[in-house]
Amino acid sequence: MDIEFKWSIEIYWLDYCYSTVYWIKFFTFRKERLRPGKVKMKDTLTSIFTHSLFRNRIGSDSIGKHQAAAINWLKNAHDSTHDDGVGYGYYLRGLPFNAHGLGWRPSYVETSGYIIETFLDIAKTYDDFDAAQRAERIGRWLLTVQNEDGSFSNVSMETSNGIIFDTGQVLFGLLKCFMETDDRIFQLSAEKAAYWLVQKLDTDGAWRQNTHLGQIHTYNTRVAWAMLEYCKIFQNEEIQEAARKNLYWAITQQTEYGLFENCSFKEGQDPSTHTIAYAIRGLFEGGILLGDDHVLSASLKAANRMVQYVDKVGFIPGRISVTGDPHKAYSCLTGNCQLAIIWFKMSEYFQEPKLRNTANTALNYVLSVHNIEARNPNTKGGVKGSHPIWGGYTPLAYPNWAAKFLIDAILFKEAVPSP
Repeated sequence: MDIEFKWSIEIYWLDYCYSTVYWIKFFTFRKERLRPGKVKMKDTLTSIFTHSLFRNRIGSDSIGKHQAAAINWLKNAHDSTHDDGVGYGYYLRGLPFNAHGLGWRPSYVETSGYIIETFLDIAKTYDDFDAAQRAERIGRWLLTVQNEDGSFSNVSMETSNGIIFDTGQVLFGLLKCFMETDDRIFQLSAEKAAYWLVQKLDTDGAWRQNTHLGQIHTYNTRVAWAMLEYCKIFQNEEIQEAARKNLYWAITQQTEYGLFENCSFKEGQDPSTHTIAYAIRGLFEGGILLGDDHVLSASLKAANRMVQYVDKVGFIPGRISVTGDPHKAYSCLTGNCQLAIIWFKMSEYFQEPKLRNTANTALNYVLSVHNIEARNPNTKGGVKGSHPIWGGYTPLAYPNWAAKFLIDAILFKEAVPSP
């Protein structure tokens, strides 16, 4: 049988099976309600099933194999598009569940921006010239899709209006490209993007215009961090002050439990660990660049709170409410990786060895469900949005940013010396 045809049969069968389970999950799984502020990670029948399904034991000698597979998959995601952006990822769901259908999705501007950083880190760490070339190609493609006002849009949202978060993530990539190439075209593009972000900021430090789904988002601290990275290279008090105002506004959204109001994609939806980690990392990195203990303290408070949700195998609930109620039916693997990065970095910065142990546990959970032996090259080395794959975060898909953050987490693990 033709191998491509065989893969097609497998994919359609998986789509049918996974989609059926997805809808069963949708109607049956419920989050666990707890008293406000109380953390309870005792196993239930559902959590035992989701913690253990399809997990493998990870040896210390296998981490390199996982890293190589993830890097290869991310390069495939780059090669999958007709331009030089990085595709959203590989999806095992299509019509009627999504208009794009099965397979690779088109380029995603937002994540292409911060994937530039990952490719350059790969190039430096593993002497990978191909990765360096890819980073520059992505950067030059992004120049062609920048709006006249300096912003960046998401064409899948059916609007040409710039988006705050997307623009901030592309800013990271533009700055890296400038530092690597010394080509002033990247500096000018970054400057336009940074000033557009300043112009859209409200006086209290929140972004309310040009936001994802038109809603306010605390996780835009990751945009403020990008603006401070700009100021690290090009001194600019106006941009720096705008970034500081956003970080201070974000702190006003932090509750007594250490978590954040307005930290989800949609109003009324409990935040995923993905967006919680965005908010924490923005505060942490921004606090370092500003030398601001108030901001750093807020980031550490949130990071320590999240430690309480990591069980003995590294499972972290996919969503956690502002008052601490965990959704334990699945894990958001992207969030696991992002939190691992935060804990690796904080363990060194704050001299907290226990955070490193937590980071290793959370990362090992992702590695235990990371398939590097799949027969389908489109999924081999990719990272699922959720585990199980039908979970609530990017179900039945291998998004590019999940692989990006796994690669980053392994790089940080290798970079932070063991105690």
